[in-house]
Amino acid sequence: MVSKGSASAKSIMHANVLLAADENSEGGRKSEAEIAQLFHVHPQTVHTIRQMYSEKGLQAALSRKKRETPPVAPKITGEIEAKIIALSCRSLPPGRSRWSLRLLADKAFELHYIDSISYEAVGRLLKKRTKTSSS
Repeated sequence: MVSKGSASAKSIMHANVLLAADENSEGGRKSEAEIAQLFHVHPQTVHTIRQMYSEKGLQAALSRKKRETPPVAPKITGEIEAKIIALSCRSLPPGRSRWSLRLLADKAFELHYIDSISYEAVGRLLKKRTKTSSS
């Protein structure tokens, strides 16, 4: 990984830090301050990389931690999706020949299903639900 450069720069730097911290490397084990100076990082970074390696293994030390939750919670939940789909199956409003996406979005807001929704979001929601299987 280090010699080929086939990974992200951060992963390569973490691997180099771990190699420099190895007791069996050329010149013996280096201190955290020496390693930090060698790779132009803060000594705390070296400490954190070594700690991750000792506690969670090589993969955890080389790669980023995966996010558990999305940065912003989804606004349209399954319950709201179901209500909008049911709304689209209802009888048409007077004077209309079909439900438009804008009309569905306005009606969902009017019925207080959601505080705001765009017609494009309604379109994505309905398109996701109307796909047929290829069998």
